[in-house]
Amino acid sequence: MNKSQLIEAFAQDQKLPIKTAASIVNTILDTMIEALLKGDNIELRGFGSFTVREYGTYTGRNPKNRKLISVKPKKLPFFKVGKDLREAIDANRGK
Repeated sequence: MNKSQLIEAFAQDQKLPIKTAASIVNTILDTMIEALLKGDNIELRGFGSFTVREYGTYTGRNPKNRKLISVKPKKLPFFKVGKDLREAIDANRGK
């Protein structure tokens, strides 16, 4: 599912015009991004949590020429799946 499919499904479920649903979905996603940029964590009970992890400098390898390179420190978003979602996915494994 991509963003436009999510908006369409939300609009149908809530019987909303597409523009209204798009505005709501975009507001939710923008708010989540702003929270992560501020360093806040996001927890959606049963679904999962989003955090920002910091990684220090390390030596990596260029896959094209196999030469060693220094990778700069970085911050990346990290998602940890919630128990309810994990169990739901596992229960539907063979279906």
